[in-house]
Amino acid sequence: MTDGCLFCGIIAGSVDAHRVLEEERVVGFLDVRPVFKGHVLLVPRQHLVTLADLPEDLMVPLFDAAKRVGNAITSGIGAQGTFVAMNNVVSQSVAHLHVHVVPRTKGDGLRGFFWPRTKYTDGEAEQYATKIRDELQHEPG
Repeated sequence: MTDGCLFCGIIAGSVDAHRVLEEERVVGFLDVRPVFKGHVLLVPRQHLVTLADLPEDLMVPLFDAAKRVGNAITSGIGAQGTFVAMNNVVSQSVAHLHVHVVPRTKGDGLRGFFWPRTKYTDGEAEQYATKIRDELQHEPG
C-alpha cells in the first residue's frame, strides 16, 4: 500500500467504491467515470505502477480475474462483449496498475481509443456492481 494512492485507499477500505471482486491478490470495482456503465477496474492489492512492474506470480490472478469479470459483465448486464485495456504511464490517471474491463455492444459508438465517459445516476452504480458480483458468485469452480 502506498500513502496517497487512490486505489490503495480503495483496497484498504478507506475510500468507498462499488466493489465487484475481492480476492487474495486482486480487487475489482466500478470505474467512477465509466466509458459505459458496468466498466470495471481490476487492481492488484500490491501497489505496482505499470505492467513492467507486474511480477510473474501475479499475472495469472490478474488476467484470470479479467477473464471472469468479462464473462460476468456479458452475462450479468447483457453486454455483447468487452474491451480489456491497460494504460502504462501515458493516460494512466491513477499510478497504480489497473486493467479496464469495459462492456461493449454493437453500435455503442466506441471508436479506437477514444473513450467518452458517462455517469451513473443515484443508486445505479450499486445496481451494476450487484449484477456483476452476483454473476461472479455463480461462476463454476
